[in-house]
Amino acid sequence: MSKVLIIGCGGVANVAIRKCCQVSEVFTDICIASRTKEKCDKLAESLKGRTATRITTAKVDADRTEEVIALIKSYKPDLVMNIALPYQDLTIMDACLACGVNYLDTANYEPEDTDDPEWRKIYEKRCKEKGFSAYFDYSWQWAYRKKFEKAGLVALLGCGFDPGVTQAYCAYAKKHKFDKIDTIDILDCNGGDHGYAFATNFNPEVNLREVSAPGSYWQDGKWVEIPAMSIKREYDFDEVGKKDMYLLHHEEIESIAVNIPEAKRIRFFMTFGQSYLTHMKCLEDVGMLSTTPIMFEGREIVPIKFLKALLPDPATLGPRTHGKTNIGCIFTGEKDGKKRSYYIYNVCDHQECYREVGSQAISYTTGVPAMCGALMLLTGKWTKTGVHTVEEFDPDPFLEALFKYGLPYKESDNPELVD
Repeated sequence: MSKVLIIGCGGVANVAIRKCCQVSEVFTDICIASRTKEKCDKLAESLKGRTATRITTAKVDADRTEEVIALIKSYKPDLVMNIALPYQDLTIMDACLACGVNYLDTANYEPEDTDDPEWRKIYEKRCKEKGFSAYFDYSWQWAYRKKFEKAGLVALLGCGFDPGVTQAYCAYAKKHKFDKIDTIDILDCNGGDHGYAFATNFNPEVNLREVSAPGSYWQDGKWVEIPAMSIKREYDFDEVGKKDMYLLHHEEIESIAVNIPEAKRIRFFMTFGQSYLTHMKCLEDVGMLSTTPIMFEGREIVPIKFLKALLPDPATLGPRTHGKTNIGCIFTGEKDGKKRSYYIYNVCDHQECYREVGSQAISYTTGVPAMCGALMLLTGKWTKTGVHTVEEFDPDPFLEALFKYGLPYKESDNPELVD
């Protein structure tokens, strides 16, 4: 019996909440909180009579730590699930520390204002020391390790699919398939079609920042950074077919490099169609991806926020998205003195997700792992205090839960490798 505060009410939160309500013997009470309480009320009303979980709602501005603290003290949850924006990770972590509550999120911290002088100074120092220039990294949240350990609390970072499940796949491969891992390639394929000329499958602001940033990968103990979209490969994905994929910087590379230090190379690839890339390049060229405020007709606006308001809401893509996703990890290394390769992945159908929870597969593949990660913490399967990423825990019960609640994995012992 557990009480959980879930902050956020977008597409991913919608999935996570509905999946929590399928496990009401653990998630006995849920409070859904967001800046827009009406969205929370609407979701709660849609679940009425369909679950034994008791659901309440609340209004909270997650940018304000004092508001989050007040809500936590009022509701007294056993766990706070942060499924809002990565901009709010630190304020919610601060609130959890102040109230003595465990914490979970689905994406690592990045600042909303990348022109903030104080943040910029730390960021530029990190770029020189680490060798990659993405705005998001784990350093800000890893800095909370001793605080959470001292408080006897756990903060579980990045418990979506990638990051999240991909790291569990790495831990599973390390535990069961390899004595030593040499290379890891993480492949994220979305073979779905929503019919729009241009739309993003999750928060447009976060998505477009991530995709337009320089790519980078881990090679022989250091970062190698490349121009955005400059490394392209074609791969034949099971149940999807051949797709073009591009090397991106992605957060789980950073933690996997720490926790599987023998890996000589770690890369992340994501598929994109040419139409998406053409639209994105055009928007970038005219300044619409900028996070720097500009004056327009007497008021200040942020171009990428204005663009977000124009694009389709990812939460509305479910009924019109068809096709499948395929996300997984390819490993090479050694087992019992012999060279081997191994591929573990999940295939998810957009329309099956919509029929179950009213969502497309991108939100589903992030929301289900968030629920399963919460399940691990609430049932005592994962108990390590401090600030941790998924690959630091036993992968077996987590993958069993994923299999049970909608994201089963497939395996291949002779996969096509990425050159």
